[in-house]
This record gives sequence, C-alpha cells and structure tokens, in this order.
Amino acid sequence: MEKQYGTGNVYLVGLMGAGKTTVGRSLAKRLGLRFIDSDHEIEARTGVSIPTVFEIEGEEGFRKREAQVIADLSHLSDRVVATGGGVVLHPENRTNLRASGFVVYLNVLPHTLWERTSHDRNRPLLQVANPLLKLEELYSQRDPLYREVADLVVDCSRTNAHGVLQLLTREVGERWKH
Repeated sequence: MEKQYGTGNVYLVGLMGAGKTTVGRSLAKRLGLRFIDSDHEIEARTGVSIPTVFEIEGEEGFRKREAQVIADLSHLSDRVVATGGGVVLHPENRTNLRASGFVVYLNVLPHTLWERTSHDRNRPLLQVANPLLKLEELYSQRDPLYREVADLVVDCSRTNAHGVLQLLTREVGERWKH
C-alpha cells in the first residue's frame, strides 16, 4: 500500500546532535507548517528539564512520557516534529510515527555527533566517562530502528534543511514544495 502524504506530519528521527531541532525549525518555516520539538513538549508538560526528568524518573520514566507525547502528536497534522533520539526504542512509537506522517532519518556518524555534543551538558545519556563510546553504542543499537521507521534517510553530516526539503520534494513530489 502506498503511503499518503496529504495532511500528515514530517517526523525527524536520529541520534542526539543529528540536527533534528535545527533542521526541523527551518524545514517547518519553508513548508509553512508548525514546528514541535518532542523534548521541549515533555519539558513544557513536566515543568522541568529533560536531565531533571531523567534524574527523578530514570530513562524508563522519560520514555513513558515520550511515548505519550508521540501518541498525542500523532493525532495532529501538518507539523514538523523533531523527536528525541531514543523515540524509536518503543515499537508503539515507531507505529505511531509511520502511521501519521513521513519519517526522515537524519543520519550522522558517531564521531561527528561527538564533536557536535561534546560541550553540551544537557544530554543525560552522554554524562559518562567516554561519550564517544556511548554514541557508538547508541548508533549501533538505534541505526537499524531508525532505518526501519524511515521513509527517507538523509546523510546530515553536510545536509541542511534546504537539502532535506529538496530530498523530500524528490521523494514525494510537489506536496512538500513551498
């Protein structure tokens, strides 16, 4: 069955530091759609930062909150949504993303991610002795899941929002051209 793109969302998936929020904001502006960052939505709902949610509830508690946000967002349309890096870990999130929009995997290799995130203290999973090793582990674990859910895989080591828009247009046609 061919996927329909008329009023769905565009979901950006990928590891932390891949550029989901940066690309998402720009892409939403170019497409004339509303932008939502799922991590910012969690912060707005809880009233605390993501690191604080991790500290109080652990990763499992955070993932439950994330799943609820994704479920809620999947009922909306015409949004560009930057998801959290671990969104693909839960099968129900993958199902919701695929069913309600076009999923773009912003693929960036671990060393580049490490360069981009090395000074960011707002990444709970990278507060370890060897963040590069952690990124390599996360990439190894999550890359197959990102690819499973993705309608389009983009090498974002060098591609910006304009490049993503061009690829979207080529992939699904004029619906994405604005």
